[in-house]
Amino acid sequence: MSAFSRRALLGAASAGIGASLLPGLPARAAAPFRNTLPPAWHRFRIGEFEATIVSDGTLPLGKPEPAFPASPPEEIRALLTGNFLDPGSATLEQNALILNTGKQLILFDTGMGESMGAASKMFGPTTGRLLANMRAAGIEPEQIDLVILTHAHCDHCWALVDADGKRNFPNAQVAVSETDLKFWTDPGNKKGPDFMGPFIDGATKNLGAYRDRMIMVKDGQPVVPGVVGIATPGHTFGHMCYAITSGNTTVMNTGDLAHHQILLLRKPLWEFSFDSDPKLSAQSRARMLDRLAKDETLVLSYHFPWPGLGHVKREGEGYGWYPAAPNVTTL
Repeated sequence: MSAFSRRALLGAASAGIGASLLPGLPARAAAPFRNTLPPAWHRFRIGEFEATIVSDGTLPLGKPEPAFPASPPEEIRALLTGNFLDPGSATLEQNALILNTGKQLILFDTGMGESMGAASKMFGPTTGRLLANMRAAGIEPEQIDLVILTHAHCDHCWALVDADGKRNFPNAQVAVSETDLKFWTDPGNKKGPDFMGPFIDGATKNLGAYRDRMIMVKDGQPVVPGVVGIATPGHTFGHMCYAITSGNTTVMNTGDLAHHQILLLRKPLWEFSFDSDPKLSAQSRARMLDRLAKDETLVLSYHFPWPGLGHVKREGEGYGWYPAAPNVTTL
C-alpha cells in the first residue's frame, strides 16, 4: 500500500466502528445470518432468441493436482495464486443454458440431479439445484421440448430422471452424439478409473428413460434451426460444442472443452484426469480456442465462473478469459 499502511487502515476501521455506536444505544443483532443462496439465473438475448442460464450449483474438485497429473504442481499453484485463487481447492460452476427460439424451449445439459442417490452428491452437497433454479426463473420442466447434451457425464445428464427413474422433462426429446450414447451405456466400458462404473450406470439410467425419443447429433449439422453441433472429441469421445446463431449473433456453448478458466486456458495442452483421451482432448481444446479467439465469438462455458459468458483472447502460449460486460448480455 502506498499512501496508507495496512495497520493504519485497520485502526481507522476499528475507530469507525466504535464511533458509530451512539451513547445509550446498545448494539442489536436483530437480523439473523441466512446461510442460504438466492436463486441463480441470468437472462439475455442471442439475436431473436431468449437465453436463460441457470445454475446447478458449484462443483468442488478439491486439490487441483490430482486432476492434472502430468502438470508440475508448483506451476499449478503459481497460476492459481497469481490469479487470486485458492491453490488448495479448485471449484467449478455448472452453467446450464435454456434457449427459447420462439418455437421450442431447449435445455443444454442438466446438472447432477438426484437420480443416483448418494452418488449424485459425489462432488459434495452444493450440486443438484437446476430444477429449483429453473422454476425460480419462471420455467417449468414440463415446458422443455428438447434437452441437448454436450456429453453424457454425470454433471451433464444425471438430472434427466429423478431417483425413481421418472423423466424430469416428460415432454422432451434428448439429443446426444451417437458415440457418447453407445459408449456411456455400454457396461463393458466400466473398466478403468473408479468413476467409470457409476458414470456408466448413471448414464444408462438417465438416457435409457428417453430411448424412444432420441436425436443423434452429427458434426457440422443443425440439431434444430439455429443450433449446430461441432465435434470436439477427447473429454468424451463424442463430446460436442454447439454454435447458437440468430441473426448476426453467435454464442458458442463449449460444454467441457475447458474446465478451468485459468489452468486450461493458460495451458490448453495440459491433460485433465477426467478426459477419456487427454491428448485428443488437448488437441480439440487448442483448435477450438484458436477459432473462438480469432472470431471473437461470445462463449458460454459450463464450468467457468458464473454465469460462464465471456471471450477468449490469445495471450502468449495460451489464452485469457474475459467475462462478458453486462451490456453484452442484457435484454
